[in-house]
Amino acid sequence: MGRQAERAASELDHFRTMLQTYMDRKGLRSTDQRRLIVETFFRASNHVSIEELLAQVREKDRRVGYATVYRTLKLLADCGVANERRFGDGLTRYELADDTTHHDHLICVECGDIVEFEEPRIEELQDKVARRYGFEVRSHKHELYGSCPRCLGKRRNGGGN
Repeated sequence: MGRQAERAASELDHFRTMLQTYMDRKGLRSTDQRRLIVETFFRASNHVSIEELLAQVREKDRRVGYATVYRTLKLLADCGVANERRFGDGLTRYELADDTTHHDHLICVECGDIVEFEEPRIEELQDKVARRYGFEVRSHKHELYGSCPRCLGKRRNGGGN
């Protein structure tokens, strides 16, 4: 189950309020298609691409176009509800913003699987290095690229896909 599915209703309401406040400030209106895309995004697994979200949205409304999903995801990123992620495979993926905890990523370069992890010792070491150099960190991302256990097992057993 993705982190979005685990989100409490109050957290999603907070994100809905953030989005509505931003849209009101920008003079944007909430359409049925935009609401469908947003709610589908809230239920989607982490690190959803535009194409993946489009397929999920089209299960409910075949008329929704790629550009509408793209613009809605950009809107979510612009207002702070979503974070854009690029993991070196040419796709932009989106995940719900999380301003309470920080997480990093393990990315399998073979199957594309993405695992989130939190490691306080890494955070402490990064802070220590920044202080040593008199650097004030505002944000960072930590991505480890390699092979997941499933792909390693396939390789060790001589199996392909």
